[in-house]
Amino acid sequence: MITTIQKKFALTPDGAKSFIKGTLYSTLLNIALMLPAVYLFYFLEEYLNKALDPTLSITHGLGYYALLGIGFMLLMFIIAMIQYKSTYSTVYEESANRRISLAEKLRKLPLAFFGEKNLSDLTSTIMNDNTDLEQTFSHAVPQLFASILSILLIAIGLFFYHWPLALALFWVVPFAILILFFAKKRIDRSNQAEYQSKRDVSEKIQEGIDVIQEMKSYNQEETYLTEFEATVDRYEEHLINGELFTGAMVNSAQGFLKLGLASVIIVGASMVASGSVSLFVYLIFLMISASIYNPINEVFSHLAALLYLNVRINRMNEMQAMPIQKGKKTVHLKRFDIEFSHVDFSYEKNKRVLHDVSFTANQGEITALVGPSGGGKSTAAKLAARFWDIENGKITLGGHNIGDIDPEALLKYYSIVFQDVVLFNTTIMDNIRIGRRDASEEEIRHVAQIAQCDEFIRNMPQGYDTVIGENGETLSGGERQRISIARALLKDAPIVLLDEATASLDVENETKIQSGIAALIKDKTVLIIAHRMRTVANANKIVVLADGNVVEKGTPDELQKQKGLFAKMIERQIKSNN
Repeated sequence: MITTIQKKFALTPDGAKSFIKGTLYSTLLNIALMLPAVYLFYFLEEYLNKALDPTLSITHGLGYYALLGIGFMLLMFIIAMIQYKSTYSTVYEESANRRISLAEKLRKLPLAFFGEKNLSDLTSTIMNDNTDLEQTFSHAVPQLFASILSILLIAIGLFFYHWPLALALFWVVPFAILILFFAKKRIDRSNQAEYQSKRDVSEKIQEGIDVIQEMKSYNQEETYLTEFEATVDRYEEHLINGELFTGAMVNSAQGFLKLGLASVIIVGASMVASGSVSLFVYLIFLMISASIYNPINEVFSHLAALLYLNVRINRMNEMQAMPIQKGKKTVHLKRFDIEFSHVDFSYEKNKRVLHDVSFTANQGEITALVGPSGGGKSTAAKLAARFWDIENGKITLGGHNIGDIDPEALLKYYSIVFQDVVLFNTTIMDNIRIGRRDASEEEIRHVAQIAQCDEFIRNMPQGYDTVIGENGETLSGGERQRISIARALLKDAPIVLLDEATASLDVENETKIQSGIAALIKDKTVLIIAHRMRTVANANKIVVLADGNVVEKGTPDELQKQKGLFAKMIERQIKSNN
């Protein structure tokens, strides 16, 4: 049962248990709210009968009924407090756990997933969808099931008490339910369209933020705003249509319920006139009919909310069901040679990026991956760190298949400097310390000096404590790259991946930083990706990739003598520099 609830509502095991408790206590509260009617029933039965027949004696005095009323109120208060805690408080805890669970899931997913999803999509799932679930599960879903249970229990009791009047009261319920049942498919389609159009708006906003510089440079603001307005209009149209149709169906069902009160009035009056039911019983059913439909109306309102959440719940379940990268948490490596053996890989089906790639990057040597743009160099480097899982072949590290090693355990052995540097909106000190969280300030300053960062850092307003903005927006490209190299120096891992590590540097700074890179790569397995041929001049081995294939392998001197693609690339760069 708990597993079923988990899948149905995208809950954790504890959340499913809390959901069951919340439903039971909400049911108990709904029944407790009928206590005033029960109280009035017993009070009127005794005193109304006395008024009709003066010979009857009063069994309980007014003091007894006063104490009974106070007792009922205390009982209702206690149940309401327990219900609040079991429903609202636990829902907020579950919402926090759900966010953490999603974050943990995202952390374990292969990077291929993030290549297919944009930032606004993931942000909406983690934040907006969770907020909607939190709101509905605290105010609607347990109450929905509680209302169904309490109505069934109350209906059973009333049918046993007086089935003709109970039938007059409840005959409208199945017909009202049928109205929503036949409208469900249309509501689902409407909710899906609304959800997608809302996501389109978020994606369009994110796109505008990402490309604002290019947009202004090419005078495309008006084009973007026109497209954005059209996206917003579609969302508004779906929102209005969805709300209108759902509201019309729910209100129609709720309006149909009102016929039940008219039925009780007509049937009850007829039975009182014929003497087949007492006036007292008739009055009791009239009082009950005034409030019995409130839980049913709540069911209909909450049912509409639940249908609206189906899209979000399905999205949560979809993400939770995605396969994660697994492997050994602990691995002991004695060597750090990286070997590609007949590796095939593609980001999309039928669009293979690497074909039968085989080469070895030996420990203590520099292996350079070169070749035309789009040849697969960066892909190969990322596969070496298991950022993706390959389709065919094998990649080993020190003789161990990296597909059998947990990515987090594997990446402890890697220092990585990519061309696209990612920095955080915090201090320079904290950005470098990401390389090793327990590093001292002296160690951080030392690697900053080696990476040629110290001089420009000291010229900043607060030095190493300067906050550099989102992704280091206050720094130049070269400064950002040097901080990334300092971070890698601090980690001091046995394997170093350098993907265009000096691409953002001018010739002078590139020359300065070569000493820092030399310190970083000493006695390690080094995989370098570069377009500048002088960057790989000191490499022990060159692997030339073109169209996803290894077309040449060897030392720089050997490849130059072959007069192949590598030699032509050097020749073209020499000509362009002249």
